[in-house]
Amino acid sequence: MDAASLIQHLQLTPHPEGGYFRETYRSNDNTLNSDGDNRSQSTAIYFLLENQNKSHFHRIKSDELWFFHQGEPIEILYFENAVLHTIQLGNDFQVGQVAQAVIPAHVWFASRLLSGSGYGLVSCTVSPGFDFQDFELAKKQNLLLEFPEYPEIIEEMTLD
Repeated sequence: MDAASLIQHLQLTPHPEGGYFRETYRSNDNTLNSDGDNRSQSTAIYFLLENQNKSHFHRIKSDELWFFHQGEPIEILYFENAVLHTIQLGNDFQVGQVAQAVIPAHVWFASRLLSGSGYGLVSCTVSPGFDFQDFELAKKQNLLLEFPEYPEIIEEMTLD
């Protein structure tokens, strides 16, 4: 199956950060997030990147777990303690890829296809559950001030 077929079959729609998604689960039980706001205990989505499409730098107020399903490996980039870290999400364990990864709450992160072509399909779960009120898309100038030693990656992985 190609990316267009998967997008149609899984009923994915464009995500504000880039890529395509569809929420597949939202817990009926609630909990409080780190700011004391009421949220679902957990949520899950399908997420797909294709070709040069990127998930631009953003952050949320909960931990996010990524699970690789199929396609090309996805590189996740995130800033933690002022250092840029990368994770390769994929099936080739011999080269250091992993099938699942955790992105901590409150860190700036982005993703792209490792090869730059094809597609990669993952699922993401968030706990406490995702809410767009907890979502912040990075501003390029702010990231450049916060992480001045990474101008190339910030230029590539931000929208403005």
